[in-house]
Amino acid sequence: MPLIVSQIKTGINSSKDEIISSALKKLRIKGGAKLAAVHKTSLDARNNADIRLVSSVWVELDNAEEEKRLAEHCDSCTYTDAKAELMPEKTGSTPLKGRVVVAGFGPAGMFAALTLAEYGFKPLVVERGGSVEERVKAVEGFWLGGELDEETNVQFGEGGAGTFSDGKLTTRIKDPMCRRVLERFAEFGAPEEILTKAKPHIGTDKLRGIVKGVRERIISLGGEVRFCSKLTDIELLGGRVRSITVNGEKIPCGALILAPGHSARDTFEMLISRNIFIEPKPFSVGTRIEHKQVEVDRSLYGKQYDNKALPKGEYQLSYRRNGRGVYTFCMCPGGMVVPSQSERASIVTNGMSEFARDGENANAAVAVSVSPEDYGNAPLDGVNFARSIERRAFELTGRSYKAPACTVESFLRGGGSLKGADVSPTYARGVEECDFRRLFPDFVSEMLEAGLKSFAGKMRCFGDGKAVMTAPETRTSSPVRITRGENMQSLSAEGLYPCGEGAGYAGGIMSAAVDGMKAAVKIIEEFEP
Repeated sequence: MPLIVSQIKTGINSSKDEIISSALKKLRIKGGAKLAAVHKTSLDARNNADIRLVSSVWVELDNAEEEKRLAEHCDSCTYTDAKAELMPEKTGSTPLKGRVVVAGFGPAGMFAALTLAEYGFKPLVVERGGSVEERVKAVEGFWLGGELDEETNVQFGEGGAGTFSDGKLTTRIKDPMCRRVLERFAEFGAPEEILTKAKPHIGTDKLRGIVKGVRERIISLGGEVRFCSKLTDIELLGGRVRSITVNGEKIPCGALILAPGHSARDTFEMLISRNIFIEPKPFSVGTRIEHKQVEVDRSLYGKQYDNKALPKGEYQLSYRRNGRGVYTFCMCPGGMVVPSQSERASIVTNGMSEFARDGENANAAVAVSVSPEDYGNAPLDGVNFARSIERRAFELTGRSYKAPACTVESFLRGGGSLKGADVSPTYARGVEECDFRRLFPDFVSEMLEAGLKSFAGKMRCFGDGKAVMTAPETRTSSPVRITRGENMQSLSAEGLYPCGEGAGYAGGIMSAAVDGMKAAVKIIEEFEP
């Protein structure tokens, strides 16, 4: 089992060979290495006069005793099982009474269905939205001024909400399956660099081709993928899922992986009507903030801001006061703010960028944490809280699908003007000047103000009052949890496996994909294909 040698610090122009050489010198081993490869590389720009690469390196030796000695005596060396597959060696033996169905084809549903198909289960996938080709047409049509399709949009359709994002593959979970997810993305066309970068991303442009490739693989293995096919009912018999209804058709179902995404509000309502246990959970609401990308780079890299060896600058900031947090989220270097609603007469914003990240602006969410203490303890109180903000935004901007916007300076002074802005807002449907204190509850506005002031002390660009904020950002994560047990099945129904962001068990592409795979593994281990 290989070692990981960490904290290898080199210059920003260092090659992979130079990084590996530095790691081997640090080990002081005799006779070289059987295997050596870069594991992860990140950037340390805390001192922008001396920006460094910080890497970790896989090292495998011919001498197992030497590996053991190094692991015990070298502070920078650890054994790892990060390459472990953690997948079943064989399937279970219990016969299934009905099809294995995956509802939702975002990251959780995609990786669940792919895993099942590769073990011979031939799953049926139902997705309420269209294929990625149909999605792009529908979304771009709305952005250009057309009607909103409430079933095929930024939130719903092949690939899930992540398809119209930066395609970030970062996650806080420490799970060996993360490596497997990265390898699968690379297999389906993602750049190989995602395997070694500490903050990998794919970009919305490349992600669209990847999700299509996953779909085609599932179909080639005998699976079935139905688009524009909405799950509208679940039938339980004796506390177990027996059938589902999709577009009016009743389908016998032996196991249902439910991966609905965080915006499937009508699905949550249907589950409650069927006495499936759902509880409210904390999430966040706020605004997108846009700076010129060059100002972000200057804030992070100082005089080296235009060094071509450095990646586009990105940040992650947070501030807490009296138990409540405000933080930056989903930062999109070189990206744009995009209309992201899934319901008519509402405004929702999100961020998106392509792989090159070569747009003029950078944007990120500045989000304030909210909890049932703020909006109520009924299952859908969080949904209703977010929806009220989205609809208020629509009313405040003249029911035109323009988004509320103002400069940072104006907001901090208690106004809602765009006068003096030096950033051109990228929101496709246009923006309308608005005082955010008319949009958000007081506690949200107060924390946004406190957060912006705190962040200004950490990054110069946040002290620029000419930056533009566009609101509201309300789909940061699911406002509900479809609670499950250790067997990953719903507390209310055997054979129902809630997973991913919409179920309240993930927060991004990577963690959702891992959660979907784990749900599939539970089925594989119990049932025969």
